[in-house]
Amino acid sequence: MCGRLPRGSVAAHGRCVTPEQYDAWYRTPRGAWIGDIEFRMLVGMLRAQPGDGLLDVGCGTGYFSRRFAREAGLQVSGVDPDAASLAYARTQSQPGEQFVEGRAEQLPFRDCSFDGAVSVTALCFIDEQRHALQEMLRVTRRRVVLGLLNRNSLLHRQVGRRGGVGGYRSAHWHTSAEIRKLFDGLPIANLELRSAIFLPGGGRVARLVEYTTPSRLLLGGFLAVAADAA
Repeated sequence: MCGRLPRGSVAAHGRCVTPEQYDAWYRTPRGAWIGDIEFRMLVGMLRAQPGDGLLDVGCGTGYFSRRFAREAGLQVSGVDPDAASLAYARTQSQPGEQFVEGRAEQLPFRDCSFDGAVSVTALCFIDEQRHALQEMLRVTRRRVVLGLLNRNSLLHRQVGRRGGVGGYRSAHWHTSAEIRKLFDGLPIANLELRSAIFLPGGGRVARLVEYTTPSRLLLGGFLAVAADAA
């Protein structure tokens, strides 16, 4: 986790932290606010039904995996290459949640193993993004949702320029045009883009802006992308 953004929230501090410390950030007022906004956007765009199988690619400590399982009623499998994060995730797991070591570019699952697949900021740190997306589509029967970092955002101006700072160092920040190119020619339909976290500070003004700004305005630090697997 050192030197890069821990998989999960676009607004994590990016310090060199343990999995326990990273998960604890989501219990701070700002962390809980951001985690809730991102989760609600992702689960809404996923359009899954209780009991559906979901793969969380780059699950890290399992924060979003657990929310998908416990709040949306999904059967969730998380996959990540980081053994320490997975070990922590397993200590927090309940029935309906499993965590497997593996890489996004070569998912250790058969074709069409899941109803849906999600990845929250993990692709921002993967060189072969299109290959990883193809793998997600390969194992998915219905729908894929990505959470990405938005180049056209205040967050990028604060921490993403000139190679990024802290945990954002070496992260790839996407534009909507890049996203459309990433999906171009793949077996998908109904590509949909939304954004959130317009003012990443999390204060009173940030919360007001968040609740009054339409998600179709693609200027938030968090870009959510969804598509049907054709």
